[in-house]
Amino acid sequence: MTKGRILEGVFAVNKPKMITSAQVIRDLQEKFQHSKLFTPYLENARKVRARENHNQRQRRRDKNIKVKIGHGGTLDPLATGVLILGIGSGTKSLSDFLSCTKEYEAVILFGTSTDTYDRVGRVLKRAPYEHITRQMVEDALPQFRGKYMQLPPLFSALKMNGKPLYEYAREGKDLPRDIERRSVEVLNLEIVEWMEGGMHSHEAPSEDASPAEVNVANKLWKQEGVQPKEVDVTTAASAEFENKKRKLSENQDNLVQERPISKRRLSESQDTQMSGGLTASAKATPTCEVAVEPSSKLIQANGPPAARIRMTVTSGFYVRSLCHDLGAAVGSAALMAELVRIRQGQFEIGKNALEYDHLAGEEQVWGPKIESFLDEWEKSQRKGWGETSKVSGGKSEVDTESKSSAKVEDVPTPSPNDPSPGKDVSKSDAKLEGEPEVKLDAKPAEAAA
Repeated sequence: MTKGRILEGVFAVNKPKMITSAQVIRDLQEKFQHSKLFTPYLENARKVRARENHNQRQRRRDKNIKVKIGHGGTLDPLATGVLILGIGSGTKSLSDFLSCTKEYEAVILFGTSTDTYDRVGRVLKRAPYEHITRQMVEDALPQFRGKYMQLPPLFSALKMNGKPLYEYAREGKDLPRDIERRSVEVLNLEIVEWMEGGMHSHEAPSEDASPAEVNVANKLWKQEGVQPKEVDVTTAASAEFENKKRKLSENQDNLVQERPISKRRLSESQDTQMSGGLTASAKATPTCEVAVEPSSKLIQANGPPAARIRMTVTSGFYVRSLCHDLGAAVGSAALMAELVRIRQGQFEIGKNALEYDHLAGEEQVWGPKIESFLDEWEKSQRKGWGETSKVSGGKSEVDTESKSSAKVEDVPTPSPNDPSPGKDVSKSDAKLEGEPEVKLDAKPAEAAA
């Protein structure tokens, strides 16, 4: 490690499951606070703070001096994978990563739809899934490739009239107006693994949403043509039971081979029956009993199928919406059971992203790795390479709304020329999959590209 050097820049970590992006930042700040690697940074930050006037110090929400860290697109607790982080002046580059291409791998579980479109939500619908095959899903994928208009999830952080959509849904209130579809682009979309029912461990949640939430969701889905197919549990269970009973009867018929009965045996049999006795065959033949299973077990005998899909998408894409819409496209329902962000821009897990479990070790373990990543970033900036924007037709398209969503912790910058140290350039921490928060009541000229 270079002594006296102030480290700043951008690097990535491989975020584990069931931890928020904000918690990752807090964990890193705690590690960096007492590290030798960032001691020069913190000392410089104290000098900057000392030069601030009284009013500037009073306006600070957090009086403690920490390493300034932000992320370039949040991942929800369920998701894992690339989480891009900026340190110090590197936070100014985070907005560029919101508009670059991203590669995801997700598991779609068919048969159930939830309020959040993933497995941590509450159930809105249960639908039949016995008819779904891999080929059927393959045939439905082309409609989601290329450019199309995607409907954002109802239960999301998107706002309408200054109020998040999920609040309308939770309260059972109708939306003031229709949710506008957003232009998205899918550069690549394919199934990498097909899992038949009973051959995987993915399960749908059991908790049901409130009737008011279901009503709001049904209205939206019906209006937009993405209504998951409903299933009559009683009818489906009865049909399944009759089918099993028919097969059982056919199997028994195939096993029974009768010989013609001689006149003598027929006479003996008749005499025995007339006297109230049992025939020899009746004594030897055991009674066949058919066990009746509960309807819930019958319909879930094998469980729903699941598919692992891989995709490369541009800014503003909702993987959860794709899972939901794909379920409707095959005459069922679906949710997102897993999500991994494999790549964002030039950062990719397994190549140039810090493994999160390294932070559990001493500074000698994670310190050299982070320093190396920041050195690589500094070199890339000098050379002018690195995918920090979406390039189409040789021109860079900047998603202006996405830029506002880069999250930066409220900590001082070590640069004395920064007019607004520690400014949070995000109005809210967008929920799930790193999608930017977009105000749906914005004027057309202000909408995202």
